[in-house]
Amino acid sequence: MDHTLAADLGRLPELLESVRRAAADALDGLDARPVVPPPPAQPPRPEPLPEHGAGAEAALAAFRTRWEPRLSASAGPRYLGFVTGGATPAALAGDWLTAVHDQNSNSALDGGGQDLERETARWLREMFGLGPAHSGTFVSGATMSNTTGLAIAREWLGERLGVSPAEDGAAALGPVRVLSGAPHSSIAKALAVLGLGRSALADTPGPAVVVANAGTVNTVDFDDLRSVAALKERHDFWLHTDAAFGAFAALSPHHAHLVDGLDASDSVCVDLHKWLNVPYDSAVQFTRRPDLQTRVFRNAAAYLGPLGADPDLVHLTPENSHRLRALAAWFTLRAYGRAGHREIVERDVACARALGAALERDPAFRLLAPVRLNVVLFTLTGEPDPDRLTARLTALREAAAAEVFTTPTVHAGTPALRAAFSNWRTTQADVHRAAEALRGAAAQTAVKGTA
Repeated sequence: MDHTLAADLGRLPELLESVRRAAADALDGLDARPVVPPPPAQPPRPEPLPEHGAGAEAALAAFRTRWEPRLSASAGPRYLGFVTGGATPAALAGDWLTAVHDQNSNSALDGGGQDLERETARWLREMFGLGPAHSGTFVSGATMSNTTGLAIAREWLGERLGVSPAEDGAAALGPVRVLSGAPHSSIAKALAVLGLGRSALADTPGPAVVVANAGTVNTVDFDDLRSVAALKERHDFWLHTDAAFGAFAALSPHHAHLVDGLDASDSVCVDLHKWLNVPYDSAVQFTRRPDLQTRVFRNAAAYLGPLGADPDLVHLTPENSHRLRALAAWFTLRAYGRAGHREIVERDVACARALGAALERDPAFRLLAPVRLNVVLFTLTGEPDPDRLTARLTALREAAAAEVFTTPTVHAGTPALRAAFSNWRTTQADVHRAAEALRGAAAQTAVKGTA
């Protein structure tokens, strides 16, 4: 054994304690750190790969000096860009133990990990109001969840036509129709990957795939899922629902009506590293047709085991190998239960509404949509030119980045910013700091713009 590796093994408890201290320091400092640090004048020069390493302690010291100061505080309460959760204490513990046990939880030949994953998927199915007809599988994120769901839908289309795209190729289907009112960009990406083509998103008759939205990115609009599902009595289509973060509305009695009818979907996408607050990367894919799922993703290697009545996880997703990402979800669900995660959802919704109200009171800002759940969509007033508005919003976002991180978007042709609340740490105090930072940045950039 390499002598440096052997030395690290010999003092592994001390090394883990050093990492624990570094992790605690990083988390303790989240509130004081810039949410997004300013970029350096010059990026650091790439270092060559060392021929002989200096050990884990030296690597940790180099990381803390060279890279840690440049990382954003995305685990913290005012990182409101994208839809980014954090990691609850229990989820962090589970993720650390995921690496410790290093399971490839895909085979019944070593089945403990996949049994844990199935239990966790059942908990999530119940939490989101899905019935026992739905089976769930962990994947890396919403894009992979949507891709998996649409791959099953592609096989369903083949079933209708007496072919199997998994065996015969996507061309055997001929032209495919995929209908959606406001699809997330990952839907078009999935269609490209699956050989159906981005241009399949169209409004044409015949057997089709319908992608319903349970929480759109900019305005958190929800399709009427019950009404969409009722159309299946007259039209032949597969209903895939993208509920990447909107599914979490099911936890709140005040908002559960938004996902009423989710159970009628043939496949469902839910992203867990958003509002469940588990570390990246983690999502779940639910479907009513696991038989079609295995037809698409089955793996024929003898050492991976047969399909059987309860197929190994290797037969259910594009991955032959995946880490036991269910463990972090299991930990946080076991630690805080439905009530604990309901409190996170309802607190984040209250924070979003408070920020929306604060911006609405400020004449510098204009909301572009009601705050329906956890996203605040806003722009600056008094700038009719889209290019100048985009430049002003960029300057505002950068000026406020040390205190609050938002992401740019465009809504109905208007350049805008969006703040998405999904972190378990966020409180009304963070809303106040974010609002003050945005107000100050708006005033600062307005002055510069007129100078």
